[in-house]
Amino acid sequence: MAKRDYYEILGVERGASEAELKKAYRRLAMKYHPDRNPDDKDAEEKFKEANEAYEVLSDASKRSAYDQYGHAGVDPQMGAGGGAGFGGANFSDIFGDVFSDFFGGGGGRGGSRGGAQRGSDLRYTLELDLEEAVRGTTVTIRVPTLVGCKTCDGTGAKKGTSPVTCTTCGGIGQVRMQQGFFSVQQTCPRCHGSGKMITDPCGSCHGQGRVEESKTLSVKVPAGVDTGDRIRLSGEGEAGAHGGPAGDLYVVVNVREHAIFQRDGKHLYCEVPISIVDAALGGELEVPTLDGRVKLKIPEGTQTGKLFRLRGKGVAPVRGGAAGDLMCRVAVETPVNLNKRQRELLEEFRKSLQGDDSHSPKASGWFEGVKRFFGDV
Repeated sequence: MAKRDYYEILGVERGASEAELKKAYRRLAMKYHPDRNPDDKDAEEKFKEANEAYEVLSDASKRSAYDQYGHAGVDPQMGAGGGAGFGGANFSDIFGDVFSDFFGGGGGRGGSRGGAQRGSDLRYTLELDLEEAVRGTTVTIRVPTLVGCKTCDGTGAKKGTSPVTCTTCGGIGQVRMQQGFFSVQQTCPRCHGSGKMITDPCGSCHGQGRVEESKTLSVKVPAGVDTGDRIRLSGEGEAGAHGGPAGDLYVVVNVREHAIFQRDGKHLYCEVPISIVDAALGGELEVPTLDGRVKLKIPEGTQTGKLFRLRGKGVAPVRGGAAGDLMCRVAVETPVNLNKRQRELLEEFRKSLQGDDSHSPKASGWFEGVKRFFGDV
């Protein structure tokens, strides 16, 4: 009886991609799998047929031979190719990923066998003030975690007893399950892969080998850290199972907002309010830095938004390099709560400016732009 075309069996075009082949095969395999169609010989034949087609077309060399010579190119009796069907297939490779969700894991690819297991890593968020982050500090933290049980020395068994070999898997940690004509290896459900059973559990940890505790740690924070930086404390995570090594603790830095400064990498920014008189006539102001106050000279005619740079007054990066700068942005303050005499003086000042646009270069330029805009409209 002549064999059907492999592309026709899978329902794909001859130029189908590997992903399209796998998708088509998965659909057919799920539909005709013997476990879903018990005692259905026709479904079983279609399942084998789909497997044979996929085994050939998913192999680049076999597919090339098949495209050139047809079935003769992959028939072992004809001397070409590697043999289709179940005989030449690497069974676990074909079904490992395709049936991973169908069987709950590919054969022999499940969890690791029993024995020592590394503990989980932990994360701790450390809140710091800007000054602490810039200068560095040492802080004490309390971290809830799992530690090895001291009563049973982490074995989980009552003192004076010890775990025994699992009777379900014989100490291997894996059991073989039969799925139709498939044989699938899975983690032992009784000992969870450890290969051991605890018949008389420890009263302190109830057979877990670990207990919950909060431990106090001292963390040295290097100067220059910023939000998102991590400090790794090796071996300070959860204790490992069955005597395995502990995980690590990652301390993640979060720098609180500051009342005066905003940080951008290694640079600091702050807003400096100045009076309208100082802005017009110029002067000298005291501005804050993280190292104390410094003098800042304001030239006459300073406008709002003017940025003054104080070099080296920023942050020294944690990974090295020159310190950043402090950027002081000027904000000219409009006077409020004026008394009668102050209002009179300002009125006189306003009259003295009328008709002379040279005192307000930005305003005159802006109004000229408005006139051009409406003229174009």
